[in-house]
Amino acid sequence: MAKDLYNHIKYIDDCLKQNHIDFQELKNEHLIKIQFFQHERLIHLLVTLFYVIFMIIFLALGLNIVGFMIVALILMICVFFYALYYFKLENGVQYLYKQYDQIVDKLKEKER
Repeated sequence: MAKDLYNHIKYIDDCLKQNHIDFQELKNEHLIKIQFFQHERLIHLLVTLFYVIFMIIFLALGLNIVGFMIVALILMICVFFYALYYFKLENGVQYLYKQYDQIVDKLKEKER
């Protein structure tokens, strides 16, 4: 999904450099994509939180039984990579908001 996000960002950046496109249609398309990526971001936030909760549970259980500590370490690695992925999604969606503002500015310029 991160690849799709950054492909869409590149597409919108390329469209913003042009002046002969329909910015209203671009705005509507962009809003739909923003909703998709927001949904993806929410799902990954929830998954990350569940991994963290399970990691904490297994860390607590690992204090008594060493086998649980191994599972906790595996979950810790998963949490690390999920956090990196979520960071990419979050930054990408924030950039989509900036692009939306640029599209709106282009629409206002055309109305003048």
